[in-house]
Amino acid sequence: MRILVAILLSVCALHCSCVTFASDEIWQAGVAKTVITPQSSMWMSGYASRDKPSEGKIHDLWAKALVLQDPHGHKALLVTLDLVGIDRMTSQAICERLAQNHGLQRSDITLSTSHTHSGPVVGRNLISMYSLDENNHRLITEYTEFLNDSVVRIAAEAFANLAPAVIQYGSGQATFAVNRRTNREADVPMLRAAGHLVGPVDHDVPLLAVRSPEGQLRTILFGYACHATVLSGMDWCGDWPGFAQLEIERRHPDTIAMFMAGCGADQNPLPRRTVELATDYGNQIADSVDRGLAGPMPLVKGSLRTAYREIDLAFDALPSQEKLAADLRSDDVYVVRRASQLLAQLSHDGQLSPTYPYPVQMWRLGDLQITALGGEVVVDYALRLKAELPGSANWVGGYCNDVMAYIPSARVLTEGGYEGESAMIYYGLPTKWSNDVEEHIVKTAKELAEEIQ
Repeated sequence: MRILVAILLSVCALHCSCVTFASDEIWQAGVAKTVITPQSSMWMSGYASRDKPSEGKIHDLWAKALVLQDPHGHKALLVTLDLVGIDRMTSQAICERLAQNHGLQRSDITLSTSHTHSGPVVGRNLISMYSLDENNHRLITEYTEFLNDSVVRIAAEAFANLAPAVIQYGSGQATFAVNRRTNREADVPMLRAAGHLVGPVDHDVPLLAVRSPEGQLRTILFGYACHATVLSGMDWCGDWPGFAQLEIERRHPDTIAMFMAGCGADQNPLPRRTVELATDYGNQIADSVDRGLAGPMPLVKGSLRTAYREIDLAFDALPSQEKLAADLRSDDVYVVRRASQLLAQLSHDGQLSPTYPYPVQMWRLGDLQITALGGEVVVDYALRLKAELPGSANWVGGYCNDVMAYIPSARVLTEGGYEGESAMIYYGLPTKWSNDVEEHIVKTAKELAEEIQ
């Protein structure tokens, strides 16, 4: 099978090498990467159960930058990060530097995190989850500054590497993601064998391939809607997305693989808990990428258009000062931490904000439309937006620009549970979202789609 795939890829590369463009049709691309693994032991993000800093490394964490430029000179920058998430303050600081250095608008910059649960704490992301002493706070601050500088540096390298490119898009499939709200983890092997897994999923593996004009593969951007939670140990690791990137780069030397997480907030890789499984899922994605590369891959033609908006996403009824004071006496340490932070915010600002500035972003590359949503977005959004947005080539990602909380659909919000409500405690937000959260985000995405037509 893999021999056949290799033959098909060679044919595809040969075909690309024969494509010619007029001077006013030529796209350009540049890419760069750097290691962002912490150089010393520090607190890991993703799991509240961790009670000590990291102990080792399975493989490195990476920051990667891809610059695209259309024939008219419009440039956009995508940065992918092997991190559980970034907070609004960190995102703003990075984007301000990138915009100033390269003459970009905010809509031209996308920061995408893989959501690996084996990376470091960054900024104030998930800060209510951890009990940190002064030294650990210092290490997190230093690492966040290092991350900022690293992203700025590789962005400059990617801009310096801009060169004529052939850009294509396509898709594959992978099936290890399971809806964790509707399938008990212990039952998944039996349910899968019987074909009885239930609940919405998104098994698409969208692809963007960047080649030289001669057909040499230079960059692969891929996505998938699934939590990066195979591993829960004390070693740095990109989890299955990290293994997928390493395997793709092994199979395609001189190529940089990049990952943009999909709307997988309610999707788990199951079964899990071993490095062998994380490696296998990475290999499954690499197989899917190779099948996609060997299949139909339309060329990106025309222009690049970008749009970005921050909407006032409403919370449900806010807790009173009396309720927060009562929460300080809770037996739940995470409720206590959140209450303490919110009371400090109330004292400083005089009120709790009834809304959050939620980012919605969209790029249009020729006929391909990429939507980048903030937060941990459940799968319903991808399924709905791919069905309702204009055009047939819609890629929907989550965990972009600011990972401030879970983003439940109306269905999940009504059902409640972790993704619908209780996860807000760990993110330090005052309460669950209002009932119109889904309609507000979908309406905004549709408006941006109209804006970039």
